Amino acid sequence: MNLQVALVCDDARPTPEGKLDVHGIFNDLFAPGFPAKQARMVLVLVLEWDRKDEGRHKFKVDLLGPSGRPTLTVDGHSDVDLRAPDRPPARTQLILPMEEVVFPEPGRYRFQVQVKGQRLPGPSLHVVEAKEPVDEPG
Repeated sequence: MNLQVALVCDDARPTPEGKLDVHGIFNDLFAPGFPAKQARMVLVLVLEWDRKDEGRHKFKVDLLGPSGRPTLTVDGHSDVDLRAPDRPPARTQLILPMEEVVFPEPGRYRFQVQVKGQRLPGPSLHVVEAKEPVDEPG
């Protein structure tokens, strides 16, 4: 199993063809002060499974703050189907919308994915105090 795609954006949707339509990828947020709040953001993860990974697999996604402690956690599962050798491997497209995400302090925040006993690094966000006032982070 490996993490093929890991990003944060404004919006993402699956297409009928099985593709992902992603808009507004970002890695930095600017806030007038702290704690700061992001009204909406979407975490996109694509996991490609090994052929032996058939069945239900639980996952956990933590948003780790600058101190390394979780500030947000999402739990879920994915049902992985058996694939014939002549077909592409099973993939899970996770589109996780998040509302009103609070960032207690400035610094580097990073997502960490836990699945099948492994910890996989996800995308990072750098949350910075803005020099000039802004309406909201982002």
